[in-house]
Parts: sequence; structure tokens; C-alpha cells
Amino acid sequence: QVQLVESGGGLVQAGGSLRLSCAASRSIFRINVMGWYRQAPGKQRDLVATITRSGNTNYADSVKGRFTISRDGARDTVSLQMNSLKIEDTAVYYCVAVATTSYWGQGTQVTVSA
Repeated sequence: QVQLVESGGGLVQAGGSLRLSCAASRSIFRINVMGWYRQAPGKQRDLVATITRSGNTNYADSVKGRFTISRDGARDTVSLQMNSLKIEDTAVYYCVAVATTSYWGQGTQVTVSA
């Protein structure tokens, strides 16, 4: 089992940047896929980005070219650098670790204002 704790959310103006971090309670070395999802009010939870152990990444079309996911095995963290933020990026962002089951963090709020 692994606990995930997100941080780095907050309020930012459109066009600004935020960096989210997800700290795992144990080594993520053997966890093949880690990623970020987000959920806006009244909407389903959607994929933002994933990264595999080998460093292969996948992004939602809506964030390609603006967001970058990375993982640090030495620190057991996964990060999401978010640039050129838009109002529609406002959501609760969740970190996920996919092993034999999926583990979720508690989420961190990102609010982008005009």
C-alpha cells in the first residue's frame, strides 16, 4: 500500500504557473504508472497526465504543450508543472499510483482566475 500527499495547489491568475507535487509514503520504483487527474465541480474525474517507470508520458489534449509531468525516484515524488494556466484548468487535482490496484491522494485545489 502507498499513501500519496499532494501539495502546491492554490490561486493563480490566467497565464500563470503552478507546480504540483505528490509525495509517496514508500518507494515508487516498482510502481509502473503514476499520474495526475483532475475533477472540476459537477464533472467527472479526468486524466491530466501519466508517466511510466521508463519515463514515457501521456497527456490530455487540453494540456499538451502547457503541462509537464515528471517523477523523481530518489525522492519518491511525482510533479506536474503547469504553465499558461487557463480558467478551465480550475479543478481539484489528484495524484494516482497504479500498481496491482490504484492509490489516490486526497487532492489539491487549483483555482485559475481571470
